[in-house]
Amino acid sequence: MSRSKALQYYIASRLVLAPLQLLTIITIVFLLLRATPGDPADAILGGRAPEAAKEELRQQLGLNLPLWLQYLNYVGNLLRFDLGTSLTSRGQSVWDIIGQYFPATLELAVSSMAIALIVGILAGTLSASRPGTYFDIGGRLFGIITYALPMFWAGMLLQLIFSVQLGWFPNSNRFPPNLPAPVPITGLYTIDSLLTGNFSQFFISLHHLALPSLTLGVLLSGIFERIVRVNLKETLKADYVEAARARGIAENKILVSHALKNALIPVITVLGLTFASLLGGAILTEVTFSWPGLANRLYQAISDRDYPTVQGVLVFFGAIVVAASILIDILNAYVDPRIRY
Repeated sequence: MSRSKALQYYIASRLVLAPLQLLTIITIVFLLLRATPGDPADAILGGRAPEAAKEELRQQLGLNLPLWLQYLNYVGNLLRFDLGTSLTSRGQSVWDIIGQYFPATLELAVSSMAIALIVGILAGTLSASRPGTYFDIGGRLFGIITYALPMFWAGMLLQLIFSVQLGWFPNSNRFPPNLPAPVPITGLYTIDSLLTGNFSQFFISLHHLALPSLTLGVLLSGIFERIVRVNLKETLKADYVEAARARGIAENKILVSHALKNALIPVITVLGLTFASLLGGAILTEVTFSWPGLANRLYQAISDRDYPTVQGVLVFFGAIVVAASILIDILNAYVDPRIRY
C-alpha cells in the first residue's frame, strides 16, 4: 500500500473512532456523577427542605428514573446537541454557560500553551546542545521540578510572592471590576481590545493574564523540555549531523537547520496529550487565581451537584481533546515521512 493510501486509511480510521472515544467519555462522566455521594435536590433546595418537595424536584429532573433510562435520555439529548439546563443558574442553558465562560479559558489556554512551547523548546535545546555542563544539569532539574510541582501550590506561592508581597500583578479576575471591559467581539479580552484599537485595555488585560498563564505555561513546559532534550541529544549523534560537521557547516546552523527540526517531531505528538493536561491544569489555575473561566465554573457546578452543567462542560472539554488529538495525529503523519500506518 502506498503512503498516500495508507495515510488516507489512517485518517479515516481516526475519524471513525472519534465518536466511540467521545461516547466512552460521556459514559464515564455519567456513571461517575451518579456514583458520587450527595443529592442534587439537597444542593438546590437545601438539606432542611421537605422530603415531598425534594421528591417532586427529582421527578422534574428525571432523577427518579432507572439509571439506564436516564442514560438513554441523556445520550438522546446529546445527539440533538442539547446539553441540558443548569440546575443552579436560574434556567440558563449549558450552551449559554459555555459561551459565557469558555472565552476566558481559551485565552488562558492559548497563552499558557505558547509559553510552555517557547520555554520548553528553548530550555531543552540549551540543555542538549551543551552536554555535561551546568546548562545540561539545570535543564534536567528544570524539567523534573516543573513536571512534579503541584499546580495549585505553585499558583498560590507565585500569587503570594508577585501579587501580595511585590504587588507586580493582580491576584484575581480578568479585568478590574471598576473599569469597563473590552467590547465583546471574540470574547478574548486581549484580542477584542486590539480589534477596537483600545491599547489601554489591551495592556490591562495582558497584565491580568500574565501571572496565571505564566504559572500554567512554565509548569507544563517541563514536558516539552524533557522531550526536546532527549531527542535532540540523540539527533546530534546521528550520521547526517556528523557528515554536516565534516563538510564544515557551522555548529549553530547544524543545530537549528538540521537537528532541531527532527527533534521537534515528537513534540507534535505530545501536543495532544499536553492539551488534555492543560485543561486539567486550567481548573486548578482558574480556581487559584479566581479566573472567571469555564473550568472555574465547572468547579462551582461540581460543588453544587449541578448534573447537567458538569456533564455538558466535561463532554464539551472531551470533544475538544478528541478533536485536538485527531488533528495532532494527522499533522504528525504529514510532517514525519518515517511514520507508516
